[in-house]
Amino acid sequence: MIRQVSIVPAILTDNKQDFRAQVERINVFTRRVQIDVTDGVFAPTQTLDITNIWWPKNWEADVHLMATNPSQHLDTILKLGPSLCILHAEANEDLTPSFQALKEAGIKTGVALLPPTYPGNVKPYIDMVDHVLIFAGQLGMQGNPADLMQMEKIALVRNMKPEVEIGWDGGANMTNVRALAHADLDVINVGAAISQAENPAAAFQELVAEIDKSGVVL
Repeated sequence: MIRQVSIVPAILTDNKQDFRAQVERINVFTRRVQIDVTDGVFAPTQTLDITNIWWPKNWEADVHLMATNPSQHLDTILKLGPSLCILHAEANEDLTPSFQALKEAGIKTGVALLPPTYPGNVKPYIDMVDHVLIFAGQLGMQGNPADLMQMEKIALVRNMKPEVEIGWDGGANMTNVRALAHADLDVINVGAAISQAENPAAAFQELVAEIDKSGVVL
């Protein structure tokens, strides 16, 4: 049976005015949003600095931090108080202390896996967190094709920790969102298919309607 899947819009920008405009557009049709932040090192592009991000009080904000040393940004994250903070397994430091600090502050924890990362190799992190993000796009960019081979990781993660929330990030759109929704995911983060749409609210509703369809998905 298909799980209850959430479509979560993603914000990725290096511009304060554009960030505000995206927040205002998204606020019309949903409350859970992923905010993507890069440090310009871990990812090839630099987004708006984490000290400049914000969101409405009624949002359930997920911060996806693409950083080489995420602990350097921990104080800012704790002050922001997102619902969920996702760090990359491939960071150049042990994530355990950061996860512990986030949990102590009442912030849910997540670990993101880049395409080359085998879930079994980061099982201690998976055992520790509330959310596992299967990353299937290109770091710091929106609008790239999804690497659908990454769907194979979903079952591996689910077998390791059945109750963990599993998210997908990268290339989700109307051509593949129903297949993704039927692949035992909980969250599908959507960037360009919403943010670059002529009518983002309508695009969001179309994606939600699409994942509710049954029948052939592949």
